[in-house]
Amino acid sequence: MVLFLSIVFSLFCHAELTVIHAGKMIDTVAGRVRAERSLFVENGKITKIEKGYKTREGARVINLKGATVMPGLMDMHTHLSMQFSGKSYSERFFLSEADYTIRSVVFAEKTLLAGFTTVRDLGDVFRISIALKKAINMGTIKGPRIFTAGKAIATTGGHADPTNGRRHTEMDFPGPEAGVVNGVSESRGAVRQRYKEGADLIKITATGGVLSTAKSGQNPQFMMDELKAIIATAKDYGFTVAAHAHGKEGMLRAIKAGVSSIEHGTYLDREVLRAMKRNNTYYVPTIMAGVWVGEKAKIDGFFPDIVRPKAAAIGPQILNSFKTAVRYGVKIAFGTDSGVSAHGDNGQEFELMVQGGMKPMRVIQSATLEAAKLLKQEAHLGSLEVGKHADIVAVTGDPLKDMSVMKNVPFVMKAGQVYKNEL
Repeated sequence: MVLFLSIVFSLFCHAELTVIHAGKMIDTVAGRVRAERSLFVENGKITKIEKGYKTREGARVINLKGATVMPGLMDMHTHLSMQFSGKSYSERFFLSEADYTIRSVVFAEKTLLAGFTTVRDLGDVFRISIALKKAINMGTIKGPRIFTAGKAIATTGGHADPTNGRRHTEMDFPGPEAGVVNGVSESRGAVRQRYKEGADLIKITATGGVLSTAKSGQNPQFMMDELKAIIATAKDYGFTVAAHAHGKEGMLRAIKAGVSSIEHGTYLDREVLRAMKRNNTYYVPTIMAGVWVGEKAKIDGFFPDIVRPKAAAIGPQILNSFKTAVRYGVKIAFGTDSGVSAHGDNGQEFELMVQGGMKPMRVIQSATLEAAKLLKQEAHLGSLEVGKHADIVAVTGDPLKDMSVMKNVPFVMKAGQVYKNEL
């Protein structure tokens, strides 16, 4: 009964006409700032945008005349079911599914209140992100709009093999249901299992990783026939495929096979970038994660001995790779790998991208319009236009002159509902 009343109340609120008076509005399609605009919001969508400060009788007016208004932010690489700490390697042996689930509810709300109204979740535990998505869509809890890969797909001993680092008696042979595949048949089966479970896309670990308790952080971990089987099957089910990849050979294989995006891309070079351009592949840099692991690698005992040298080597390299990618002009979508660093700190990535040589407007576009294109949701998200979801955020100051303002987003609206207004 309580849930029913909550849904009815939410629908009633969405039916109300809201008018936002924006002092500045970032037009992500044109790449320009528009002065003094009125955005009309009804039933969770933008119904009209007018020059000047207009209203209508009976409308609720939100005064953002002193702020810069833009589309809801979108983070294309998160892990809402976890948040890394020095205890993470031991916690997995005594925390229950319920423990992780409760934490994820907190992480989801922090993400939304940081201004991120849409995220991709690229690898969870216990399929939590799928349940989290359902609860948010029902209005039971607060959080961003989630597009989730569920459990990432790896090969035996690969970056997302859940039994890595365990003693031999517990180092069994998990299969496609657990996201571990060997050969073409199991690769296809894992994609179909994700469809069955309610995932929205596929995530593969095309190379070794930093934080997994395995020796290599960059070796290729899929054969071409396995990659082609995953991507062909994913296409049949309407899935895009995101590829975690640090090493060059693993990136080249994944790009050639047809993945939609390369995540991290630590050791990319001109050959990799040419392949990305040729295949229309997005790059999701996750600079924050590189900075975070690089700093933690300096702390004795924070990482296991097998992880520490990978973190020390790979972490600091990501920003340099990003600079190369910006100069080369590949398509870039915003992503933080939050869940490595703390949820809610996602806005720090904006400053790092500017530091890496990307123009401020393009950085904003990477977290709005380009992210929407990567998700194939540009008809609904990524810009402030009539007919699109009323995902609207605002910051004080001008992010095109000072990107640090993106670390504190005082106004957040998702689908026409205000979740935060400190202005």
